[in-house]
Formats: sequence, C-alpha cells, structure tokens
Amino acid sequence: MIRVIVADDHPIVRGGIVGLLAAVDDIEVVGEAADGAEAITLAEALSPDLVLMDLRMPGVGGVEATAHIVAAPGSTRVLVLTTYENDDDILGAIEAGASGYLLKAAPQEEIVAGVRAVAAGQTVLGPSIAATLVNRVRSESTPAPAPRLSARELDVLRLVSDGRSNPEIGRELFIGEATVKTHLLHVFEKLEVSDRTRAVTKAMELGLL
Repeated sequence: MIRVIVADDHPIVRGGIVGLLAAVDDIEVVGEAADGAEAITLAEALSPDLVLMDLRMPGVGGVEATAHIVAAPGSTRVLVLTTYENDDDILGAIEAGASGYLLKAAPQEEIVAGVRAVAAGQTVLGPSIAATLVNRVRSESTPAPAPRLSARELDVLRLVSDGRSNPEIGRELFIGEATVKTHLLHVFEKLEVSDRTRAVTKAMELGLL
C-alpha cells in the first residue's frame, strides 16, 4: 500500500485529489495539508511514502516544503501536482528534491501512474514539463553569438593589439584621434569590457582577432 499525504490549499481541489486516490486499491491517503508547513508537520509525524504537493500555497510554499521533507530522515518522496508550468517553478521544485512534476490538468490515470512511479523510486515528468525542461537546457547550452564589430573597429582593435597608441592608430588609418576613441568606445560596449587590454583578450577569445 502506498501511503500518501495530499497538500493543497484549495479545499475543493484537495478533496478531488483525495477522492481520486482513495478509489485506487493500492493507494491510501493518510493525511491532508492546507499549506507547506502543515505538509512538513504531517510528513514528520506520519512518514508517508509520498507527498503530493501543490506548488503555490500561503505561508510555506511547495518548494520550501519539498526541500524540508526530502532533507529529513526517512524515504518520503515528493510529487509536485500544480497548475504552473513555467521554467522557474519547474526547476525550483526539482532542485528542491521533487521526484516528479505533473499538472493538475493531466488525465487522472496519469496522476495515479505518477504516484505509483514516484513511490517506486522513479522520476516522473508530464509531457509538457519535459518539453519545457528540454527547451530550457537547449537555450542555456547554446552559446551567445559573438558580437559583430565593423571593419573599421576591427582595424582599430588590431592596431591596439600591436601596441599602437591612439595618435599612431589615427595616423595609420588616416582618421582623427577623436574618431579612434569613438571606435574604441563602441568596441568596449560591444565586447562588454572597460579597457584596451581586456578588449584585445576578449576579441581573441571570441576568435575576432
């Protein structure tokens, strides 16, 4: 028998979840919590196999409660069941130690299957949640494109890398010293640096020089 605590601050929603799980032969709802603090207290007292955790609740929220429950002695796992599916909510819950993340809009069979899977030590993610995480990882692993420097800005930067002063660069390129300074300021801004040395090294790191 899988012993479960249901934590949700909306009584009607919580009652619906309890009713769903109570109708399943191998699941027993041993407690109900209206917020994260109550979920922590019940988990410590009852040592359930799993807490079905809403994410946003008054006072102690689901992420904080999840971290506390998972860190406590015992083997209680947490399955988040919420209406929220943005990146920060998902990552926050998983980093806190949740073993799964499902949406309340999921089919009832999916929720029941998720409870069973998490209780068995597996990780469960709803299809849309998995897709969100994949997109997040891909976006973070894609390097930002190198800044684009104009031909003249590159000419100035190359001469800087050769150790030329602004007056020398101006004479070499037949432009005024003020224009050299303007090009350098644009280079600093694009490369997000504040001095000539760092501009040259950053350009080399990016393959611009």
